[in-house]
Amino acid sequence: MKVNRESVVRGGLRMLNEVGLEQLTLRLLGRELGVQATAIYWHFANKQALLDAMATLLLAEGAPHLLPQKQSAEWDVWITAFGHGLRRALLAYRDGARMVAGTRLTDKEYMRTVERIGQRLVESGFTTRQAVVLLGTVYSYTLSFVQEEQVVYPSPGERSPQYDLQQRSEWLSREEFPLLRQAGPILLDRFDRRYKEGLELILRGAERTQ
Repeated sequence: MKVNRESVVRGGLRMLNEVGLEQLTLRLLGRELGVQATAIYWHFANKQALLDAMATLLLAEGAPHLLPQKQSAEWDVWITAFGHGLRRALLAYRDGARMVAGTRLTDKEYMRTVERIGQRLVESGFTTRQAVVLLGTVYSYTLSFVQEEQVVYPSPGERSPQYDLQQRSEWLSREEFPLLRQAGPILLDRFDRRYKEGLELILRGAERTQ
């Protein structure tokens, strides 16, 4: 079986869902694709190069969801769409956020979408620096948020036993940790709600710069 660069990248994303980031190797991917490891190394010199391409494809395919339905929407709608769309793209794959963190994009498709969002911010009165900082803040918030979320839920709907809320509550006494005891359900459950609340706090701060 012959493979090309795209088939290797898509195969890598499939394997990521099956085995997770640590267990994904070029040799394992080669076996999955039915080729020798040398066929994989022909396209990618090492695992990091493969991850760069995988992250690029993940973000490129998620790019259409980073934009609001109405192009005439206000700037906060654009930023909200960017944040929620990015989270959706990262959650599409096991360890998606950890895989994307620290990678280098190999094409410009995702960048073109971010450029459009940044230009919309500037048109709305933000300086270039403010627009860049706001986009970077939402990106960093989303990336770190999903990394935490995917630790608690390694697979959709399957909570890690290490984050059992009842055990956490029993471990923290009411007397010593009255606030943190109540924080468990807020921090480690209903991630959709907490992500939305955190993004709204960022937007509220950005609004003050207007």
